[in-house]
Amino acid sequence: MARFDSFVVFAEMRTGSNLLEDYLNQIEGIDCHGEAFNPNFIGYPNRSDILGVTQAQREDNPNKLLKAIQSQDGLGGFRYFHDHDPRILPSILTDQTCAKIILTRNPVDSYISLKIARATDQWKLTNVKKRKEAQAHFDLHEFERHVGRTQQFQLEIMHALQVTGQTAFYIGYDDLHDTDVLSGLASWLGREAPPEGFETNLKPQNPQPLSEKVANFDQMEVALRGVDRFDLTRTPNFEPRRGPVVPSYKACADLRLLYMPIRSGPEAEITQWMTELQGGSGDLVSKFTQKTLRRWMQDNPGHQRFTVLRHPLVRAHAAFCDTILSTGPGSFAQIRNQLIRFHNVDLPDDPTDPGYDDAAHKTAFEGFLRFLRANLNGQTSIRVDAHWASQVACCQGMAEFCLPDRLIRETDIAVALPELAEAAGARPNVHAPIGGHAMQDRLFRMYSPKLESLCRDAYPRDYMMFGFSNLDATGSD
Repeated sequence: MARFDSFVVFAEMRTGSNLLEDYLNQIEGIDCHGEAFNPNFIGYPNRSDILGVTQAQREDNPNKLLKAIQSQDGLGGFRYFHDHDPRILPSILTDQTCAKIILTRNPVDSYISLKIARATDQWKLTNVKKRKEAQAHFDLHEFERHVGRTQQFQLEIMHALQVTGQTAFYIGYDDLHDTDVLSGLASWLGREAPPEGFETNLKPQNPQPLSEKVANFDQMEVALRGVDRFDLTRTPNFEPRRGPVVPSYKACADLRLLYMPIRSGPEAEITQWMTELQGGSGDLVSKFTQKTLRRWMQDNPGHQRFTVLRHPLVRAHAAFCDTILSTGPGSFAQIRNQLIRFHNVDLPDDPTDPGYDDAAHKTAFEGFLRFLRANLNGQTSIRVDAHWASQVACCQGMAEFCLPDRLIRETDIAVALPELAEAAGARPNVHAPIGGHAMQDRLFRMYSPKLESLCRDAYPRDYMMFGFSNLDATGSD
């Protein structure tokens, strides 16, 4: 039984996909239909259909063309680029009977080749005498966008293959002249390489070195020195992804205002303000499902969605006090016990004991911050709880359903909330809360650069992505 009943070549412009298609079509029983899902044409420019499916029919139902290719005699396939019809991509990626061939090329070479092709309007070359010449002008920002698009598409493909347990056949531009590699590709597809070998009338369009193809080659060399090829400046992220937590969202019953809270933030204060804003009558609308929230959003055009960001150190301290230090309702007794036994966090049996002073509290909190760094880096068996998950991860989770209109710093809510209420159609005649946590004064008393450093180690993305500076112990950040 055949392993595959179709194939796709994942590639980009100027990666050698025309040449690879030419070679594939030389293998008996294989038929590659060009860029079958290119939005601007079907298969090739000036072609009207593929296997009887017209471009208009494909636009109406792309699966019709996909099924035609899958059901044809032999092994049918096509080339797919990042900007081709996105409606068909999930069907391709999840189909284990569709062979995935991934063609790559040095991004500088493909970028320069693309610039020259656009300048000359020559995309294929079969007769060297008709070759057109031009030089490319290197633009760093344009090149970075080119690389970013390519990398994002490759990561999307790789992730889909990983979660579905598939493997792909990777082939580089330089491999296109290696007959052994091409024969291996044929074998992987369940076919035999042509006995006479692979031949083509396609010619390299720009065989000269980059120094001759780029008008500002010296500038390009200097610019590329600053490109971090190995992404050395990235902030590693091992924190698990979070969902949107829609049931925690709160809305005013008669006002177009939706609060998307982040745990260990000023949730109680914001909720109280919203209740007073609607006259103190009745509860806020809450316990949404995604279905009921969509309905609320549709019924309230012009609504304002917001969340409040708290300084990472203040928020970590709030999480520590509310869930770990405390032994009352809402505290995490089992995690508290694990922190004492396995993470050397020196916690008191009774946090109200007079002997538990600021010095002891600081020592315990320092231990909790060290635990947070390990926990958020996936180095502990303890769950990453929403009370101390990074605010970046929380906002990314929100984005899976809908983004907030406003990200408001806690230190700005006294001004920002009345403005938001007015935009939502309410008269901001209720004083906005000033924020802060019940134990915040204690944090300010014991604040030190060491605490800040430990917090930065735990939450590097929150500091970087939201631009938080060091905490000002007078109450601002």
